[in-house]
Amino acid sequence: MMLEPRLPKYDWGMKVKTLIDLYNDGSYPDMPEEGLLVGVGTVGEIVQVGQHTDTNTPIYLIEFNERLVVGCLEEEIQPL
Repeated sequence: MMLEPRLPKYDWGMKVKTLIDLYNDGSYPDMPEEGLLVGVGTVGEIVQVGQHTDTNTPIYLIEFNERLVVGCLEEEIQPL
């Protein structure tokens, strides 16, 4: 069964803050597995919006501190 894509709520360039601590799921080989990437309340900017291919849910690439880009779900962020 094919799921209908969910339209993103947020756009590129928006400033957002994290609602939870974000940990390394293995996407960052230079950092410890399960290590803290970004703490709750950290502010970043959406630099790209994509879709998770299996679930058709929006994925937001958020740039934090001009050097760390983390993929987030809508439930994990809030616009400022």
